[in-house]
Order: sequence, then C-alpha cells, then structure tokens
Amino acid sequence: MDAQLIAFTGVAAGMVAMPGADFTVVVRNALVSRRAGVACALGIAGGLLLHTALAVAGVAAVLAAVPALFRALQLLGGGYVLYLGVRTLWSLRRPRPAAAEVAGNTGTTWSAARPLRQGFVTNALNPKAPITFLSLLPQFVPAGSPALPRTLLLALIVVVLALLWFPAVALLVDRLGRWLREPRAARAVEGVTGAALTLLGALLLLEPLRAA
Repeated sequence: MDAQLIAFTGVAAGMVAMPGADFTVVVRNALVSRRAGVACALGIAGGLLLHTALAVAGVAAVLAAVPALFRALQLLGGGYVLYLGVRTLWSLRRPRPAAAEVAGNTGTTWSAARPLRQGFVTNALNPKAPITFLSLLPQFVPAGSPALPRTLLLALIVVVLALLWFPAVALLVDRLGRWLREPRAARAVEGVTGAALTLLGALLLLEPLRAA
C-alpha cells in the first residue's frame, strides 16, 4: 500500500470538495436541470485537467515568476465569477415559472454547451489552482523515483475526484429539485448562490488590486 498516494488522495479530496466558486456554480446550474448541473461539473473537471496539465508541464512556475500575469488572470477570473453572480441576482427580477413548467421545458432544445463552458471557465480562470498543484504535487513524489509518471498519476487522481464529487453535488441538488424548484424556494436558493458568487467574485477582484 502506497501511504503517500493515500495521503495525497485525502488532501486532494479536501481541496476538491472545499466550497467555493466551483461548488456554487454547479448548484446554480443543477437548479436548472440535472443535465445542466452534470455538464457544469464536467466543465469544472476539464478546468482541473488543464490546471494539472499546466502544473505537470511547469507552466504554473511562469505565473509564480511573473506577478503581473498572475494578477491579470486573477482579475479575469474574479470578473467572470462576479458576472455570474450579478447575472443570477438580476434574473431574480423576472417572474419564475412553476416547477412543472421548468420540468416541461427540458426538451430537445437543451444544450450542454453553456453550463459546460461556465464550469470550465470558472475553474480555468483561477490562477491559484496551478500554483497550488505545482507546490503540492512534488511533495508526494518519492525521492529517487521518476517524477513525470508519478506526477501524472497524482494529476489523474485530482481529475477523477472532481469527476466523482461535482456530478454527485449536481445529482444531490437535482434529487431535492422538486422542492428547490418551487418558485419561492428557487428564488431563495438562487438569491443565496447569486450573492455567494458575487461575494466570491468581488473578493477575487480585490485581492490582486490590494497587492498592486
């Protein structure tokens, strides 16, 4: 039994499951439909795949070495999360259809592109992720063993954990969907998720501005 691999899996699971913009945007999409939530979850896993690939390639070191580039990506990521939050809050101004109407509108016109893109962009524009992986992955590479195969295995574990966790969140929200999609409950949940995304986006924007 590889103790280091088990330890890394535990640490990575905690990182993946930590509430944040990824979690909130999955919940927001899962309130629309199960497929939208799962598509968003797959987009987030795609973003993590990008980050782990960058860490393996060492590109994340460039972000650490060039503060201006790091801050620019922080601003882009924060701006996008803020946009999603404001858009969610703005949508509360419109009357919400009843749960039966929502269920009836999930027909053949549904497309995975939008929630998939939202999940991917939300995760991919987080510049802290590749630096976190760059600093974390080497800690679990045994001394004297080839670094590349081991690092690729660790990166794969992260992506698999995301593929398990975020679709599970989407399915759980959908499971509670009949109640959550009732107009009053749905507006309350959307208000909370919109406020959370707006706050997260604002914090992400303020951090690089304070550091400038």
